[in-house]
Amino acid sequence: MTFIETINADIKKAMLAREKKKLAALRDIKSKLLLEATAGTGEVSDAVAMKIVMKLHKQRTETYTLYMKEGREDLAADEKFEADIINAYMPEMMSEEDIKKEVNAAIATTGASGPQDMGKVMGMLSGKLAGKADGKLIASTVKAALIN
Repeated sequence: MTFIETINADIKKAMLAREKKKLAALRDIKSKLLLEATAGTGEVSDAVAMKIVMKLHKQRTETYTLYMKEGREDLAADEKFEADIINAYMPEMMSEEDIKKEVNAAIATTGASGPQDMGKVMGMLSGKLAGKADGKLIASTVKAALIN
């Protein structure tokens, strides 16, 4: 079952169960996937779908944080709920320990010796860890490893 088929099946389940909030989050995912399909080749691979889901989750999380700062708990609760629904469809992320291992391996492979070589290491890791780890976490781990 492809990712899009999974989303469609879950939309049907949410409709039958009359879960309006969950349905809204799932329809948002589907709409973004359809936009990607019409903008591209007509097919959305699972890898592209995962990137879209990760982006949606990040947007919801950032909006939740913004609403909490502004004191809008009612809107923040909706964003948090949708982020939790979207989170169920995200790929499993690597742990910090696994990221450190990958960073150390990349540093050894590239021969990086200081902060000036961060671009080399990030270039190698960004493709390898795409969809498996947050880019900010990778960058901070690389920076910490190159400074020490």
